[in-house]
Amino acid sequence: MAPARARLLACLSALTLIASASSPVAAGERITDNLEILWGQTQLLNGDETIALSLDRAMGAGFRSKTSYLFARIDIDIKLVPKNSAGTVTTVYLISEKQWKTHDEIDLEFLGNVTGQPYTLHTNIFANGVGGREVQFRLWFDPTEDFHTYSIVWSSDQILILVDGMAVRQFKNHWAAGVAFPVYQPMRFYGVLWDADDWATEGGRVKTDWSQAPFVAYFRNFRVQQGCASSGFSWACGQDPFGGDWFDGGVGVDDVKQQQQQLREARSKYMIYDYCTDSVRFPDGFPKECGLA
Repeated sequence: MAPARARLLACLSALTLIASASSPVAAGERITDNLEILWGQTQLLNGDETIALSLDRAMGAGFRSKTSYLFARIDIDIKLVPKNSAGTVTTVYLISEKQWKTHDEIDLEFLGNVTGQPYTLHTNIFANGVGGREVQFRLWFDPTEDFHTYSIVWSSDQILILVDGMAVRQFKNHWAAGVAFPVYQPMRFYGVLWDADDWATEGGRVKTDWSQAPFVAYFRNFRVQQGCASSGFSWACGQDPFGGDWFDGGVGVDDVKQQQQQLREARSKYMIYDYCTDSVRFPDGFPKECGLA
């Protein structure tokens, strides 16, 4: 993870915890009923149903959920920065907010690019302070023309990442095999638009063109389903860390066979990087979870 990203998350993780019950968002609710603006240039649009985050040379912008969750399915619709978005990163993520050295985190980062090139979806998962589990995909549509739905499904069994209902990444709970998994720490949802031109586009070779600023991304229809209410303490749902039936296994697609087919399709057609196949990065062997089914 780039130092700029680490510093950003370290700063955000220092924000105070607020714990309360979760519930689905009803149609027509104001998005600020469930999300709170943190900083930067923001606008509320369409009867306060949409948040617009802006980035200029001075600063980016961000929001977070008013509630922390211990397991949940979270869906949000996003319309990304159009045209030349090189150097910018639009990100949504879940993160625990206690000790940084042992934090948990689930990232979806949309890496901007020059006009006409596809966006990259950069995903990463941290458990007990250990990350480096990056998997990247090329989006197969233009995410700047309209809103698309991005989902995180986090249960005691697995983490699923979905794009418009299609499962693209799965990270299973292999705690019994000695692989850390986010099970004990409640996490809060964040959305941020920020500048990361030191690494975001072509490894930092393409920089942000500030003559195109302000850059704007739009967020709407924030939904939380079946989340376990956080008590502010660890493990609130009566499950052991080896997984179980709570939250129906976290299945994000109704048909498990369909889910597995979608995952195979995402890997074969759209995946452009997988840490589990990077032998240059791991010359002495891949992380343990890479060899587990």
